[in-house]
Amino acid sequence: MFLLRQPTAPVINRFLQSQARLDFTYLEVGATATNSPEKFVVDHTRIRLGSGEELFRSAKRAVEGWRQFDLGWLHAYPADTPIRAGEVVAVVARTGGVWSVNAARIVYVLDEPRRFGFAYGTLPGHVERGEERFLVERLEDDSVWYDIKAFSQPMHILTKLGYPLVRRLQKRFGRESAAAMQRAANELRENR
Repeated sequence: MFLLRQPTAPVINRFLQSQARLDFTYLEVGATATNSPEKFVVDHTRIRLGSGEELFRSAKRAVEGWRQFDLGWLHAYPADTPIRAGEVVAVVARTGGVWSVNAARIVYVLDEPRRFGFAYGTLPGHVERGEERFLVERLEDDSVWYDIKAFSQPMHILTKLGYPLVRRLQKRFGRESAAAMQRAANELRENR
C-alpha cells in the first residue's frame, strides 16, 4: 500500500487485519532455511557483532524487539509483534516522500542455544514477493554474527517500473540493518 502521508496506527491495523488470513505470494515458503530458489534475486548481508555469550543474548533480545528495523526511514509495526510463526507484521517505509506499508508473516523461528532468528514471507499487501531471514549466531570461536538472507522479485507495478531504485533500497536496508543491530546489541549489553 502506497500513501502520500504517514500512515496512522488505525490505518496500519486495518491493513494488517485485511492481510492476516491471506496466503503467501510465493511458493517457496521456508526456502531461506535451505537454498534460495531460482528466478529470485538473492541478497545476503553478514556482520560480526563481537563475541561472547552476553553479546549473543543481547543480540537475541534486539531481534526479538525488531531493532534491526529501527532505521528512521523504515520500521516494523507493531514493534512488539511476538517472534512466533504465523504472526503478521507491517514493514513501513518512507522513500522520496512516499510511504509504503508492506505485509509479511513469520514463516519459521530458529531458537537454539547458539542461533536465534526468524524468517518472514510476503503477503499480497507487499510490493515485493519473497522471503527474508534475520539470524544472530554464536560460533564455536565465540564470535557473534548477524546475518540477513533474502530472495525477492518485484510484485507491484511501481516496484517493477522503479526496480533500480528498489535494488538500491534493498542494499541500503542490508547495510543499515546491520549497523542498527550492532548498535542495539551493544546498547542492550551495556544497559543490562
